[in-house]
Amino acid sequence: MASPRVWFITGTSSGFGKVMTELALNHGDVVVATLRKPGDLDNLSKRDEIVAAFEKARQLFGKIDIVFNNAGYGLIGEVEGTDEEVARRNFDTNFWGSANVTREALRFFREVNPPGYGGRLLVTSSECGIQGYPGYGYYCASKHAVEGLHDSLAKEIDPEWNIKLTLVEPGYFQTSSMTKVTANGAKLPPHPAYTKPTLPSAVMRAWSDSAQVGVGSDPVKGMKKVFELAAMPDPPLRFPIGADVIEVFSARSKALAETVEKFGSYSNNLELDK
Repeated sequence: MASPRVWFITGTSSGFGKVMTELALNHGDVVVATLRKPGDLDNLSKRDEIVAAFEKARQLFGKIDIVFNNAGYGLIGEVEGTDEEVARRNFDTNFWGSANVTREALRFFREVNPPGYGGRLLVTSSECGIQGYPGYGYYCASKHAVEGLHDSLAKEIDPEWNIKLTLVEPGYFQTSSMTKVTANGAKLPPHPAYTKPTLPSAVMRAWSDSAQVGVGSDPVKGMKKVFELAAMPDPPLRFPIGADVIEVFSARSKALAETVEKFGSYSNNLELDK
């Protein structure tokens, strides 16, 4: 009988992390769960805490099969209206926290697990890592950074390590994460220059205020699909999940193709003169 898979999941106090923890346990797997204290949004950027958590997993179970690198939080505020310290704190969790968990996951898969055993690394990104949204500039920037880092990393990993990396790119799901971060100051007051109700950032603010209940996809259904992803023999680098993010992918692909069609000729005949 095969031994249960060992999951290492960050951000398990709510949202996707909590749902995935319950799914894994219900399927007979083992979970090493890390919590983000609601009042301490940036603690996951501390590399020593991340290393200690992985070491505890090694002591208890001797291996990790799947890392669900999931912790993060939203930030609503115009680019001009977001204090640098607030933006940096968001990056510390969303980007540096994610990066540090990924680095330790790679080391563990390669050097602690048996040679060639490898592992699965699932990294929560967002549709905000695919395109920007007004009023979410720094949050979108943090997710674009997550995308760029892991896209590059996927091209660096030696296939012999047998490490499979996937960016999970959810659309809008009905989780408690946004209401929790709002309570912790992640929704900033409007910048005085952006209070006109017809401006895009004001429209997005109004939408976020009304979209907390009864809107979006079901997180349990979504995480069931991600759970299936974790067992795929040949998983994709990107895994968009949710009808809205599929629309974003399609629109983004179309817009890029139209840009190339319209302006591609401007790159002709730019070679150095010989």
